[in-house]
Order: sequence, then structure tokens, then C-alpha cells
Amino acid sequence: MRKIAAALLLFVALIGAALFWLSGNIDGLIKDALENYGSAMTQAKVSVNAVKIAPADGKGTISNLAIANPAGFKTAYALKVGRIDIDIDIASVATDVIVIRRIAVVAPDVIYEKGEAMTNFDAIQKNIAAYLGPAGGKKEGRRLIVELLTIRDAKAQASAAFMNGKTVSLPLPDITLKNIGRAKGGITPGELGQEVAGALKAKLTGAVSFDRLMKSAGDALDKAGSAIKGLFK
Repeated sequence: MRKIAAALLLFVALIGAALFWLSGNIDGLIKDALENYGSAMTQAKVSVNAVKIAPADGKGTISNLAIANPAGFKTAYALKVGRIDIDIDIASVATDVIVIRRIAVVAPDVIYEKGEAMTNFDAIQKNIAAYLGPAGGKKEGRRLIVELLTIRDAKAQASAAFMNGKTVSLPLPDITLKNIGRAKGGITPGELGQEVAGALKAKLTGAVSFDRLMKSAGDALDKAGSAIKGLFK
């Protein structure tokens, strides 16, 4: 019995040590995952200034996250956000399925650009899908459940190839997603990226018509041409 008790105590101590290590290194792990894994998935540079997660309760902040555009687009980035609030179930960090109670993306700056063949968010989704492969990603890795994800107070801009990197502002409604991955028992980080990119694309598609944007630009050029001609009458 004493040997069993000692073994159990050792097992508990090892779990405690592992949780302590994970909680102490979780900031760096999340930052590295976002930058390295995120860049590989999207084929666009992902950068993060800092990650601060409190080991006691799993609440924290991701500061200054930026996602550049894939190759072939003229605007500077797809998304930039100064603050993302996050709440992780610390007890789940040592398990195969990490539970994130809340992700709140606060006041992001989003640029929706239509290139020659597709939009930048189409390209990001296509790159993530190629990275995951036909099976949708390796299922044996760590998985995620996100109980609540919100994107609010976004500043959105639209651009097209003929605008040479210039943008026009447009409204973007708030986005709320609940229990992402719960029905599947967890999803991979790549699948989470697909969910978020898809939600953003859906809202952006509803907010802008590139056909109307091109027509407006054409009308403006026609008016400018008429005004110039008027100078010589």
C-alpha cells in the first residue's frame, strides 16, 4: 500500500511539475505557434509582439498580431489587431484537447483585396486547405475547442487590383462564433484558422461588391475626364 501511495504521490507531483512548466512557458509557446505555424499555414507572414497569459487563471492578451497578404496582392496586410483577449482553461493545457473559453478580437483592421484571380482571404483559405491536406489535417495532434469567439468594432477596407494598393472604407458587422470544434471533439489549429477566415470572408463578401466598386471608379474617371475636357472649351 505504501508503494502504491508513493507511486500515486510521484504521479501527482509529475503532473504538477508538467502543469507548472506549461504555465510558465505558455506565453512563448503560443507566440511561437502563431508566428511559425500561422505563417506556414497561410503562406503569409504572421507576427506577434507579445503574449501574456496569467498561469493562475489562464486569462491574458495577445498584443499586436499582424497577418500579411499572400504573394500577389498589393495592400500591406490582410489583418492587424492591437489586442486579442484570451481565456484558456489551464487544466486542459496538459490534455489532448485544449479548451479556450473565450477569444475576443478587439477593433481589428481588415483589408479585403480582390486580385486578378481571387481575393486575399480566398488565397489564405486555399493555402490553409493545402497545408492541411485532403484529410483536413492530422487528427493525432493537439486539438482545440473554442467556446466563444468574437470579432467586434472592426475597421474594414476594400481594394482591387486596379486600385494599386489604395483602399476604401466599409462597414463590417460584429462576428460571434460559439463552441467551435465541440461537435468534433476538438479541431486542429489549422481548422480553427479556416473557421475564422471563412467567417471574416462571409461578412466581407456581404459588405462590399467589387463590381460596384469598379463601376464607381469608372464613373469617377469619366467625371474627371469630362472636367479636364471642360477646361479646353
